Amino acid sequence: MVSAKTAKAAEQVKHDQTSATEDVAANGSGNGHAANGSAKADGDEAAVSRNGHAASGRRRRATAESMAASQRDISVSEFFAKNRHLLGFDNPRKALLTTIKEAVDNSLDAAEEAGILPEVWVHIETTAPNRFKVGVQDNGPGILKDQIPNIFGKLLYGSKFHRLRMSRGQQGIGISAAGMYGVLTTGKPVKIISKVSPRKPAHYYEIQIDTKKNKPEILNGRGEGVDIPPGEAGRRVIEKHGIEWIEQDHGTRVTIELEARYTRGRGSVDEYLEQTAIANPHVTLHYIDPDGNETLYERSATTLPPEPKEIKPHPYGVELGRLMTMLKDTKTTTLSQFLTSSFSRVSPAVARKICETAKLSVRASTTKIGRHEADSLYQAIQQTKIGAPATDCLAPIGEELLLKGLHKVVPGEFYVAATRPPSVYRGNPFVVEAALAYGGTSTAQKVSLEALTELLAESDARSLRQFLISTFNGVGPDAADKILKEAALGPRVTPARLKTAEIAKLHTAMRSVSLDEGQTMNVLRFANRVPLQFQPGACAITQTVVGTNWRAYGLSQSRGSLPSGPVTIMVHVASVWVPFTSESKEAVASYPEIQKELRLALQAVGRKLNMYLRRRLRVKQEGERRSLFLRYLNEVATAVSELNSADRTEVFDKLMEVAKRKTAEADVKLDDRGRKITLDDEEDFGSNVLIIEQPERPLPIETTA
Repeated sequence: MVSAKTAKAAEQVKHDQTSATEDVAANGSGNGHAANGSAKADGDEAAVSRNGHAASGRRRRATAESMAASQRDISVSEFFAKNRHLLGFDNPRKALLTTIKEAVDNSLDAAEEAGILPEVWVHIETTAPNRFKVGVQDNGPGILKDQIPNIFGKLLYGSKFHRLRMSRGQQGIGISAAGMYGVLTTGKPVKIISKVSPRKPAHYYEIQIDTKKNKPEILNGRGEGVDIPPGEAGRRVIEKHGIEWIEQDHGTRVTIELEARYTRGRGSVDEYLEQTAIANPHVTLHYIDPDGNETLYERSATTLPPEPKEIKPHPYGVELGRLMTMLKDTKTTTLSQFLTSSFSRVSPAVARKICETAKLSVRASTTKIGRHEADSLYQAIQQTKIGAPATDCLAPIGEELLLKGLHKVVPGEFYVAATRPPSVYRGNPFVVEAALAYGGTSTAQKVSLEALTELLAESDARSLRQFLISTFNGVGPDAADKILKEAALGPRVTPARLKTAEIAKLHTAMRSVSLDEGQTMNVLRFANRVPLQFQPGACAITQTVVGTNWRAYGLSQSRGSLPSGPVTIMVHVASVWVPFTSESKEAVASYPEIQKELRLALQAVGRKLNMYLRRRLRVKQEGERRSLFLRYLNEVATAVSELNSADRTEVFDKLMEVAKRKTAEADVKLDDRGRKITLDDEEDFGSNVLIIEQPERPLPIETTA
């Protein structure tokens, strides 16, 4: 029952609304809105439910003033703190790898730029469950005191973004983002010690990022950091404060404590460092894992790669908006001077041709070039033939070092490498390199029983089949099924629940089962000498490898998948600006120009592999023919000697000579460059091949009576 007071209130609301409508008609929309707002407010106060309780009215809408009051700047640090998955910190396992990768990349860049053969120390220490302390030190030139806080405590700060030359880092965001992640997950600051000379003091900082302002906060030394004197006095200070430092004349060490997860196998820190040693044979790496195991990757080359030179942007790679900005910022006075001084490969003659095509004077003032003239200039640049940019801004690994690096880490019997001529995408020069290793044993066959037990305990795989496929390179579904069948274990068994006897059976099966046929090609991806370990399906490298017809080169391959066989393929893309698909730098974008060069490089190594496999097959077939001959030589020699009363031994020797002559291919041996040792005039594989002689197998039968 609605009370009289409620009915009266409802009648008053209706009257107010009618009055508001009349006001709108009489006085215009402005007063009408006000009257309507007043009526709405009165109606909200008067609305009640059937049981007499107050009911909420419609939500009050925001005004332009209230919306303006809530607007504020968003710091880049604050943005990436909320979207850290964009930088590779989307799970604890990747966070550990990304942190080490960014620190190692910076160390290698700094040492190479200073002309120093790099030596890097990587140490991972467990401090608590799912919490690790990562220390990375180098022998680089060190960092000046004033630069340390900004480099490690400010996102998008660096010297590599605006220059066009090959380098591992590009954005000035990696190591500072790793430090930010460490502070977010553990609350511990980033610790940095850097030394530029044995005669000058070292500088020690404890830093965290103010994410709202994207500025470093220095926590030690009353906001100024601490200077450590050289010599014995400095060593005492380091020991007193517990500062981690391996004594060097110069270098930098960064220590970050973070929430993470350490695992072995694919996508692990161990694999990243191993692949770094392949692509950087001039680097020495010292590595201590959380279990205290020490690994040393010694350099196999004692010379630094050629230093890349900085180049100017190529006209084909500049878009209209960028061109207008350059015209606005230039200090040159004429259009011809602007074109020749701002771009590479633009001579005065080319500048004149561009201006003529755009119907602009070469003496036109750059300050008077409007949007219409800039558009004409941009179109003229696209229509003018301009030489490709210089390639001395790149430092590819080279075929010889590719062979050395791959042979050092990947076991095999045949190695081939190919470096493509430089090419261009969007005006940016780039080089594609490919190397291939065939043969050898899978990582699944080299693992020890202790390591396998540890891997099973650490794995988060739901099934044993998934564990084998995701942990060991080259082990595909077919190979995993063969191992499990040999070990008499179910594919859905949880890895962590295996008993000691079952682990031993699995280990025996992994070592005894032949994986040559069921093994999947292992693809190693690199960009500017940095391993890419995640998002393989989104990467142009993987897509091009899958799209290549490997059946034409002697490998079995199902449609839309990687080929099968004991093959490791390494692909390296070197560019002044690698087009990554995201800020985490995990996959290369699929530009048509890049995919074309990738395909040609893969075809180059594929042809050499096909030559080797065909020759290897001929040797095998001739060996089988000889075995068949030898199987009956004794009986034939005995029968002939009985029929002709000839000397049986002499008959046997002559038959042996005939068998060897008819199956001479079985005796062919190749040197490390693929040339036949017994014949000098045979075609060889070229200068970019390495062949490892395999041990000879004994003949299957006796050759004497």
